[in-house]
Amino acid sequence: MKIKTKQLAFLLKNLGLGIAVAISVAACGQTEPERDLSIDIDGSSTVYPITQKVVQEFKATEAETVDIEVDFSGTGGGFKKFCAGQTDINNASRPISTAEMTTCKEAGVAYIELPIAFDAVTVVVNPSNNWVDSLTIQDLAKIWSARAEGKITRWNQVRPDFPARPLNLFAPGEDSGTFDYFNEAVIGQEATSRKDYVSSEDDTILVQGVKQDPNALGYFGLAYYEARQEEMKAVAIDNGKGAVLPTRETVEAGEYQPLSRPLFIYVNSSAAQKNLALKEFVEFYLEQAPEIVSQVGYVPLPEEGYLLTQIHFQRGKVGTVFDGDSVFNLTIGELLRQQASF
Repeated sequence: MKIKTKQLAFLLKNLGLGIAVAISVAACGQTEPERDLSIDIDGSSTVYPITQKVVQEFKATEAETVDIEVDFSGTGGGFKKFCAGQTDINNASRPISTAEMTTCKEAGVAYIELPIAFDAVTVVVNPSNNWVDSLTIQDLAKIWSARAEGKITRWNQVRPDFPARPLNLFAPGEDSGTFDYFNEAVIGQEATSRKDYVSSEDDTILVQGVKQDPNALGYFGLAYYEARQEEMKAVAIDNGKGAVLPTRETVEAGEYQPLSRPLFIYVNSSAAQKNLALKEFVEFYLEQAPEIVSQVGYVPLPEEGYLLTQIHFQRGKVGTVFDGDSVFNLTIGELLRQQASF
């Protein structure tokens, strides 16, 4: 895969960066890798639909059969396997954490961080719910904080004008990056979430729960809502600047905050150097991502964003720009600036 010089120059000019980047990008590693026809992928259920679709498209173009196993155990669950060297790629709905960075380092696992899309964590209710159109961040914190466990159990305890109906909650489990991101964004980094809710790492189970329960409230990635809009109602979120619905347009405009976030794949750098099939798969992934991300229901990066991910992968650029922290209120433009200066 070759990066076009004019495209890269245009990117750097428009990002306003006074830095020099090599145009002739070296491939991963110094020696020609072998072709191991086995690739293992785990991690985020949010990113799973993108990666699963890429795998299907990749297999359809390959003359040889590449055995690609794709599973989801949540971002955190996936990093446990990834940092132990058990998987080649980890799908992630948040950046790698400080603890996970340490675990990978101790195990000698170097990783390449590749943003592949933007998401809007979507708060949903049952379509028969006629009393909620929007909620504030303060409402969400009131519902989901650990202090609410066993106490905030009816809708009218959230707001007095809501009906005195049961409040039944559905959300990802504690190994989920969506769980981590949502609770840090809504409750705060030092606070913890209540545990008296229906949890699953499988977002389709959460969708079914909300669909079947008229008193339900849940949250998960935008694509799971986009695919089933008639079965759920999205709730607009008010962060002090008016209620905003999760859409591609509001994410691109930086308006759906603080629940917009980047999505990633993390690639084992050593495996990419040694396994030609893995290298080819990741290159294919980055080439096809703009179209597939849109098809699945997330927000694709601009063209220059994918050029940057291609550069980082081809150069074998290991590490993370986030220093182990989730960054809230991040816009797509700010993400590109971080990636370009990395």
